[in-house]
Amino acid sequence: MLSPLIDGLIAAFQVLPGVGPKSAQRMALDILQRNREGGSKLAEALAASVEKVSWCRDCRTLTEAGQCRLCADADRDDSVLCVVESPADILAIEQAGGFRGRYFVLNGRLSPIDGVGPEDLALDRLAARVRALGVREVILATNPTVEGEATAHYIAGLLENDVADISRIAHGVPIGGELEYVDGGTIMHALQGRRRLG
Repeated sequence: MLSPLIDGLIAAFQVLPGVGPKSAQRMALDILQRNREGGSKLAEALAASVEKVSWCRDCRTLTEAGQCRLCADADRDDSVLCVVESPADILAIEQAGGFRGRYFVLNGRLSPIDGVGPEDLALDRLAARVRALGVREVILATNPTVEGEATAHYIAGLLENDVADISRIAHGVPIGGELEYVDGGTIMHALQGRRRLG
């Protein structure tokens, strides 16, 4: 509509999650009107990342090295492995602090409707990593969706003979939350995942 190049730039921004036509138009025009230097830096960083970033050979997170810095860290606890759906989940856990174990990234979740089966999540590599590290506990940190729950149950069944303890992250009422404002599904998970005091 404006010009082929501008239309192409607007369309390119729409590949990002949550970016619709209006947001993409606003970003494209802002870069062209006010921040061409920033746009050039963005283009360079994006091109370099797309070319050089791949998957960690051990945990399957994103890295430009063959092995990510977390897997290369000898101070991490090999006996605990946290299974997550995406590299963003690792970032969230690491930013929260306190977890010093290893990770495995599924890069998805079981979803028969979308054609995602166990082979698409490299579950054979997960089982091999559990055995290679001598893992005693696997923490299943998949999202609390129908697909995430199904994925967690499938993995628990797959690893039940290889691991002494398989746990699921707790889901429930957030700290500082008030029950009257929490949805029913969250309250149900919180009640089912309750623990004893004392």
